[in-house]
Amino acid sequence: MKNTMVFPLLSLFIFIMGCSTHSDVKILRLGHGLDVSHSVHKAMVKMGEDLFERSGGRLKLEIYPSQQLGTERECLELLQIGSLDMTKVSVGVLENFAPKTKVLGLPFLFRDRQHSFDVLDGPIGEALLNEGEKYWLKGLGFYDAGSRSFYTMKKPILKPSDLKGQKIRVMESATAVNMVKALGGSPTPISWGELYTSLQQGVVDGAENNPPSFYLSRHYEICKYYSLDEHTVLPDALLIGTYAWNKLTEQEQAWLKESVKESVKYQRILWAEAEAEALREVEKAGVQIIRPEKKAFADKVEEIYESYKDDTDIYPLIKQIQDTKPTNQ
Repeated sequence: MKNTMVFPLLSLFIFIMGCSTHSDVKILRLGHGLDVSHSVHKAMVKMGEDLFERSGGRLKLEIYPSQQLGTERECLELLQIGSLDMTKVSVGVLENFAPKTKVLGLPFLFRDRQHSFDVLDGPIGEALLNEGEKYWLKGLGFYDAGSRSFYTMKKPILKPSDLKGQKIRVMESATAVNMVKALGGSPTPISWGELYTSLQQGVVDGAENNPPSFYLSRHYEICKYYSLDEHTVLPDALLIGTYAWNKLTEQEQAWLKESVKESVKYQRILWAEAEAEALREVEKAGVQIIRPEKKAFADKVEEIYESYKDDTDIYPLIKQIQDTKPTNQ
């Protein structure tokens, strides 16, 4: 009788100990819309590994890629009500929740990539990350998403007038809509997950995005013209809901922030490699890569900047960004 009771009691003990150990681990669930081969997802995996190690196993990151938990907008809404802990979204989508971040979606705002890093890594970037807190969204960092350019099915975009009559997919972003309108195109907001089918069915004539997204989405199978006008340098934002953030101790918050910082550095290295690879691969697949004269596009969107002159929130930010000096000076 005694022997028959040993194993059930031992099993119960192990189960209770397992539950106790598990209860000491805080799990942060992170949902995003990118493929697992994307540099941002790989950087998130590293972040999870670093966080687990830094916390001695007390903090664990569970990642749900490829829109498993919803679109970018839906994930932001889940953060706001505390049903999801973390997400990554394009700043173009974030502007609907934290209005001042729309400044980063303005075309030809940055002189070059380093200028964008100087802004995003400095006080302006920090202030913009904090902008969402009153909307229950706390920004943790910016991932590099390169420059966005136009890709089309029917004809190449050599100059702004080539966009006339073209239906171009944009994010759910008023800034992106206004930019395509200013350039003469017809902006059509469609979710990223629906875009491949929309291109196939002719709902839109093209879209605009960075090289890795163009490549990994396989949109190059349909769109054979890629015009590198690089109209916007629009980063991705990594966010945590304030519900989840406030449940963390100060030490846990510090571990998370340090892990995010390392993740951002790592992702920028991966991004540069992915960008070069994407351009090589789409060209191999028969895509015609065009490098148009950018000034013609920049001149065409000047009216957008004029429209912000009376905006006491955005116009000062524009000037601060334009006046940002390189960090090595």
